[in-house]
Amino acid sequence: MDVRIGRPGVAARLAAVVVFGGLLLAGTVVGEDDAFPFGPFRMYSTTDSLDAPVKSTRMEAVDADGRRLPLRGTEVGLRRAEIEGQMARFRAEPRLLGSLATAYRNRNPHRPRLARIEIITRHIELTDGKPTGGHTDTVDVAWSADGGSR
Repeated sequence: MDVRIGRPGVAARLAAVVVFGGLLLAGTVVGEDDAFPFGPFRMYSTTDSLDAPVKSTRMEAVDADGRRLPLRGTEVGLRRAEIEGQMARFRAEPRLLGSLATAYRNRNPHRPRLARIEIITRHIELTDGKPTGGHTDTVDVAWSADGGSR
């Protein structure tokens, strides 16, 4: 069956191509990750120096018994990427980490309460893109149940 598209159909298709092409071009020039797919997804469109440290973010907690433990996202209901995405908020208001302690308690009622939560960034040293074995840990933000935070 031979189907022909009339002038209005061709015009509509060309207009759609121009509109979407324009959005893609504008997003590429001035867009941010939030504009994806009409903007670049910078995670895959940039490179770092092969000798620049790589960052790895993690959470650690100290429970009421004084034990230090890794705090996984599944234990508080947030993934690591979500924690990293909220770092500016946590730095501005460390008390927000207290809600993670509450979420931990709700999900783990049989475990001791958390007395402190820290978000730590590990800077892994590289040479020519390979780990050297050296690293530096930095506590980016911390919350304490006793009201202390930074």
